[in-house]
Amino acid sequence: MLNRHLFTKHQESIPTRNGFGDALVEIGTINPQIVVLTGDLAESTRVHLFQKKFPGRFIECGVAEQNMMGIAAGLALSGKIPFVSSYATFNPGRNWDQLRVSVCYSNANVKVVGAHAGISVGPDGATHQALEDLAMTRVLPYLTVIVPCDYWETKKATIALAKMIGPAYIRFAREKTPIITTEETAFAIGKTIVLKPGKDVTIAACGPLVYEALLAARELEHHKISAEVLNCHTLKPFDEVTLVKSVKKTRCCVTVEEHQIIGGLHGAVAETLARRFPAPVEAIGMPNVFGESGEPQELLERYHMIAKDIVKAARKAVSRRSGR
Repeated sequence: MLNRHLFTKHQESIPTRNGFGDALVEIGTINPQIVVLTGDLAESTRVHLFQKKFPGRFIECGVAEQNMMGIAAGLALSGKIPFVSSYATFNPGRNWDQLRVSVCYSNANVKVVGAHAGISVGPDGATHQALEDLAMTRVLPYLTVIVPCDYWETKKATIALAKMIGPAYIRFAREKTPIITTEETAFAIGKTIVLKPGKDVTIAACGPLVYEALLAARELEHHKISAEVLNCHTLKPFDEVTLVKSVKKTRCCVTVEEHQIIGGLHGAVAETLARRFPAPVEAIGMPNVFGESGEPQELLERYHMIAKDIVKAARKAVSRRSGR
């Protein structure tokens, strides 16, 4: 179910991180085993809401992300359900070793939260623009990887992760994101959502750029190209069945992500199609470069991640499919 105000002047935008913060309070009220840790970024990651309501279950670790991950692993192995929050450049960027050995190797029930991910962090610049985190986390055994597209999906994903047993990583952006889904939209870990049916090209997207994919699909109608838009909110375990079913129909694909083209959603899609149904694939994402400082929209345009770029990539994919 899509938001009925989609593409209208009533379009609402809320940061995805707000969905995480609201969900934490909700699940914390229900489950006393939920605990939250942060690395001196309580308000930025929205865990300050949990801190205010449950101060005895909140741990401020300071700027010590490696220690924070180790503490979380210990809490998980003691029966708690820790949510570990920081910027994605630090978590899992700075503490990847502890995530690998202390959490994943032990299959510990730790939920890792990477906020302020992607190029749209903007003025913070390249050092704070996590564009490699999905590649880093996808390769780790036992780790579930979630990239929600809007407020409601982030809230539902957080609730789902609290119920799921095992380590997981969820990433979201800082900027406000258009509300694409509704409170009633179904969400299940590992199940891609077909947001718009189509027959000429598959657009597989994740995170806030799902909205740009929908805008592109609308524009492609003017070019007599029917695009099927997939919201691939779970990169691992990846829903190969839905992707292959779509591409068998369209025979070409475009991937869209606010991440390096290498190793993220494009990697998951290309790996799947190479094994199960080879087809032309074009990629929208960071082209093997670091970002730079600038306004969020300015950077998305600079690195060709908006609707018009997706349209161009889709037309190219269709032409490759057709052999024209």
